[in-house]
Amino acid sequence: MPDEWQETARLVSLEEADLPAGRHTFHKEALMTFIHQSDAAANTPAPAKRRGFLRPMFVLPAAACSLAIVAAGLVTLTGSNSNSPTAKPALFAQVGTSTSQGVPQLLNRIALAAAQKPVASVGEGQYIYIESKFGGTYERTVDDITTVVSNGINRRQIWLSGDGTKGWLIDPTNTPAGGESIDRINEKGASEPGRLNAPTHDYLAALPTDADTLLAKIYKETKGMGNNPDQQAFTTIGDLLNESLAPADLNTALFRAAGKVPGVVQVQDAVDAAGRHGVAVARLDETSGARTEMIFDAETYTYLGERTIQVRPHGGDSGKIEPGTILFTSAITARQVVDDLKEVTSSRA
Repeated sequence: MPDEWQETARLVSLEEADLPAGRHTFHKEALMTFIHQSDAAANTPAPAKRRGFLRPMFVLPAAACSLAIVAAGLVTLTGSNSNSPTAKPALFAQVGTSTSQGVPQLLNRIALAAAQKPVASVGEGQYIYIESKFGGTYERTVDDITTVVSNGINRRQIWLSGDGTKGWLIDPTNTPAGGESIDRINEKGASEPGRLNAPTHDYLAALPTDADTLLAKIYKETKGMGNNPDQQAFTTIGDLLNESLAPADLNTALFRAAGKVPGVVQVQDAVDAAGRHGVAVARLDETSGARTEMIFDAETYTYLGERTIQVRPHGGDSGKIEPGTILFTSAITARQVVDDLKEVTSSRA
């Protein structure tokens, strides 16, 4: 867990940027699923370890020991992390009422709005700058006593080159004060290309923009991840909307693809990490009892952020995560192309 990073940092080489705290808890079921699958296939040669996390999303490494390290809340950065966040009270919110009625119409309006919004291109030597707020709640066990705590709401800033080879991350739960350089260098010292679970701007620009084709690709490349294929597909779509600057036609395809995932509902009132109210497209994970919500402005249909909230009682390994507990929350507050690394723009998302 985040408060243990400093103590256990020696267990792993710190070389790339990882997801924000809180996202670990949300993906814990996926971790355990993968570990169980790895145990069952112990005699099958393991693929190469995946590295180069540049977004607040989860990528399943091959080795179970690597998964255990990620589950412990460790991050992968170029250098040591001197920040060990102090645990705070768990984050809570009212669980909004959901309905399956009107979902296609809502997603159609969101897709049409996305198609009309221009997206700046990323030129040679330029960077995508994304600023956000995020927070999460997790279980912490000390001396066999488990409590539900959080790191509060934090500010995150990230700069990414179009090809993903250069970047900078400032995240109080992951990096030293002032931030840390990030890259996509693998064990052999070569730059890794973008992929679905670790995309670059260039990779996103090359994805299919037909909703059916895109959704089929998502199902295929996330097979075996998460608690079930539908939930993992929905989660992947949400992850692709966060720390990226995707072309308008791809955003449109993502929204239309989300509407094709079984079990998707709408929530009339959801709140992002910045306190902004909006309408959400959501899906309940039947295994964990948590609902993932993509939140949009109710008038402009601009993407605001994401929230994963516990809906059913007795969640988590301890059974202490009750309805209304916010497992993960984010809010995109700025998204722009800048000319220099660490340049801060005044433009908002």
